[in-house]
Amino acid sequence: MASSVIHMCVAKKVNERINYPLNPLLLGSIAPDISKHVGETKTRSHFLTDGETEDIERFLKKYQSKLNNPFMMGYFIHLYTDFLWNKYFISEIIENDVITLLSGDKISADYELYKKLIYNDYTNLNIQLLDEYQLDLSLFYEDVVLPELEMDEIPIDRLSLLIDHTGVIIENTKKEKEYVFNIEQIKSFIETSTDLICSLIEEFHLEDNFNQ
Repeated sequence: MASSVIHMCVAKKVNERINYPLNPLLLGSIAPDISKHVGETKTRSHFLTDGETEDIERFLKKYQSKLNNPFMMGYFIHLYTDFLWNKYFISEIIENDVITLLSGDKISADYELYKKLIYNDYTNLNIQLLDEYQLDLSLFYEDVVLPELEMDEIPIDRLSLLIDHTGVIIENTKKEKEYVFNIEQIKSFIETSTDLICSLIEEFHLEDNFNQ
């Protein structure tokens, strides 16, 4: 899955076209990842089928009428970003259980090594993404306003836990060697995801929810 900062960058770019209140949209854009902080799998929070694919249609069937809420729109953006990340972006880097590094070297995609490499890159790239997309991080140091929503998939009342964890990750950003991703690849993914998500909003007439 994409990192929290990547999710927020995509959400901000989409919001340049839909113009929602930004902080609740950004909160929604990281909200599905609370599952790992409360001891649950991603299956419910990410609407997964077969444990690995985000079921966007199932999410829309249940929550499309609530997409006038910026938090819920952010949640939708998160799910579709992860869908694009897993289906198209990662498949260019990992093929037949082999990871292609930036150096061109190919190594066996052992799961633990894979996690170590990509999370190292996430941490290293955060500082560049924060600067490139000029993210407003007030979400992580102002009083949290929880959305007045009910969802079966995540504990809304525990979102402060996610904010704290994500804030620590952002504070610990650093600039070291990158192994799998570079900033240009991630920028390309963010821009492409923004275009595809906005096209989906138009295709499903989700903009009809904006003024409800």
